[in-house]
Amino acid sequence: MRKAYICPTKYVQGEDELLNLGYFVKTFGTTALLIAHPDDVKRVKDKLDATAETFGISFVESGFHGECSRQEITRLQKLAKEKQCHCTIGLGGGKAIDTAKCVAEGEALIIVPTIAATDAPTSHSAVLYTPEGAFEDYAYFKQSPSVILIDTTVIANAPTRFLISGMGDALSTYFEARANVQSYTKVNAGLPCGYREGFCPEARGTNAAFALAALCYQTLLKDGVKAKAANDANVVTPALENIIETNILLSGIGFESGGLAAAHAIHDGLTILEGTHKYFHGEKVAFGTLAQLALENAPMEEILEVLDFCASLGLPICLEDIGVTELSEDQLMAVAEKACIPEESIYAMPFPVSVESVAAAIKTADTLGRNYKAGLL
Repeated sequence: MRKAYICPTKYVQGEDELLNLGYFVKTFGTTALLIAHPDDVKRVKDKLDATAETFGISFVESGFHGECSRQEITRLQKLAKEKQCHCTIGLGGGKAIDTAKCVAEGEALIIVPTIAATDAPTSHSAVLYTPEGAFEDYAYFKQSPSVILIDTTVIANAPTRFLISGMGDALSTYFEARANVQSYTKVNAGLPCGYREGFCPEARGTNAAFALAALCYQTLLKDGVKAKAANDANVVTPALENIIETNILLSGIGFESGGLAAAHAIHDGLTILEGTHKYFHGEKVAFGTLAQLALENAPMEEILEVLDFCASLGLPICLEDIGVTELSEDQLMAVAEKACIPEESIYAMPFPVSVESVAAAIKTADTLGRNYKAGLL
């Protein structure tokens, strides 16, 4: 059996860690292309100036336009060449990070998340959009980022909703990896750059990836509520440090080397409903996780554990919580159909899946969530 595991070369997190960014730039050279939204640069400008002076490096600010589009990537690659940049830095949220991945193409890449809202920073993949912000395609690169650098002080001062959303995304990691183990499904870790143009043999997840996925869930249950309290108070505590690592590293390796399944596919289906658009990725994935548990007929004790966890953080547990106050039968079937398109991860479930069974799982998860709120469970 062919197995695969992929991870960043170096992961570092700590208080005021941005002050050491220049050290990592120096391992590549003296000039770095900085891809970041102007608001994110402003938040950490003092630290960027300090690390540049300490380590004798310079940042080439990119004037990032905010979308990870092919046009923006081409512009930034040209700028990097003109300014003779030795490495690329993606600083901020998902769009800046994905753009940096595409510009660097797997070489000399430093990722600096300013929020812990998703597990995307560690991965070797990116999502491409049109200049108008519509989804276009996925891109995969030959390796994960060279360095993940996380300043926990910056994360602690970001809105708590981002951290909670990251926990919603991380919540699915163990359950989706478990489904992949049971179904022997191939994982993204085995995909090389440009795999669409060439032959790519399948690869299954490793025991190491599944162990990290399990630790991800255990840490969420142990430290999630305490981390939220710390973030509310804008302070760094051991619990917050553990959850930052969980949201970004454990969940990142867990999803890419352990595999996705129904939770993310159902998330993708839900995005066709306009009411969900103002909710974060991880918030919708949390409900998708409950729907996956309903789909696989998980033990009630496990479902209640997940409901308790979500409720303790304010994560969605029913459709109303993600902006869906009315759902016709036609809309429900459209969501399920979107979740079941041929390329979706829902087929990693270890049993046959149909549009009808997914629709039933969504309705069941919604009912369970509403009953929980009403004190009927």
